[in-house]
Amino acid sequence: MNFYVSFGTVLLLLAITAPASLALGFAGAAAARSRLLPLSLLGKGYTAIVRGVPDIALFLFFVIALDQFLEWIRHQMLCPDWAEPVRQGNDFVVCAAAKLPLSTAPQWIHETYSFFVAVFTFAIVFGAFAANVLYGAMRAVPLAQIETAEAFGMSPRQAFWRILVPQMWIFALPGLSNLWMVLIKATPLLFLLGVEDVVYWARELGGMATPRFTDYPHGDWRMWYFLVLLVFYLAFTRVSEIVLGRLMARLNRGQATFGGEAQRGAA
Repeated sequence: MNFYVSFGTVLLLLAITAPASLALGFAGAAAARSRLLPLSLLGKGYTAIVRGVPDIALFLFFVIALDQFLEWIRHQMLCPDWAEPVRQGNDFVVCAAAKLPLSTAPQWIHETYSFFVAVFTFAIVFGAFAANVLYGAMRAVPLAQIETAEAFGMSPRQAFWRILVPQMWIFALPGLSNLWMVLIKATPLLFLLGVEDVVYWARELGGMATPRFTDYPHGDWRMWYFLVLLVFYLAFTRVSEIVLGRLMARLNRGQATFGGEAQRGAA
């Protein structure tokens, strides 16, 4: 049953991470094109740093850094009389009350905490890639349309929300669809972040014997379990391609793009 539930874990991760990454990406792209230099540097720096570092390093770094940062804040608040240093060589030591989650907490709290730390890490990483895609899409909207809107009396904010944002999606969707596919393929990294996902259970249940399960009535079935994962991911990406294709066709209607011209020619 845990193997079946782990598929829901993957789908839940995608359902939360995709909009969170898109929101971070939109904020990063809007900041990058801001006329305020500090805000522009912040948006461009976020995109450049995350895109320039290997994903696996970021996944492992953010989990450790975020966990220790939260525990350090709780340590400062809950244990002001602590005399020993928090950093003791390679060890990070805080008082028991500052641990996240507490050692006395039920197992489901530990699993939920690990899951949402993983969601935050995924959102940070893929938000940077989404920011780069959306920034390019914003620049692809003809500048003449923005100038015309401002000539008709719109403020820069109104032109941004009423002219630029509605039209940028047609240019952003190809890049965002590729990013969605990469996000689907990256979900097995949950296994590295301590979450019991489909990869974890495929390895555990397919093995001949593990410390957790020792009385298996079968041999090494890992190949068959991972074959199930292969079919699952191929089917999921195929459904995604169909949905994204229909969305692309809908966004092309009435647009001065190659897809829009093809639709008008067919009509």
